[in-house]
Amino acid sequence: MKDVVLTDKGPKPIGPYSQAIRTNGFLYVSGQVALDPKTGEFVGTDIRQQTERTLENIKGILEAAGSNMHHVIKTTVFLKDINDFAAMNEVYARFFTQAPPARSTVQVARLPKDALVEIEVIAGS
Repeated sequence: MKDVVLTDKGPKPIGPYSQAIRTNGFLYVSGQVALDPKTGEFVGTDIRQQTERTLENIKGILEAAGSNMHHVIKTTVFLKDINDFAAMNEVYARFFTQAPPARSTVQVARLPKDALVEIEVIAGS
């Protein structure tokens, strides 16, 4: 059994996917980019701004599902340019101050909406 999470605290999906799925005590949050949940418009021109908006989107989706950033177990960060790693990491560290989740970070050729960063998470629900 799975429950679909859909909230206005995160951007509406731009394809055939759910913002998140809850199943077996876990939340699987789809990859998020720097879209403003209210306008659907892209936010930020640099990696720091985009990382912050992306993580705020994730935070909103988690909270709407009854979880929070402290329950995140694993993240995957997709970067357009691995040279942005340090700047992304500075912002990321502000959202995960204690017991940060396991993480993978990879460079990819291209992201939706030509984003600089996309992040997906798995969290306890």
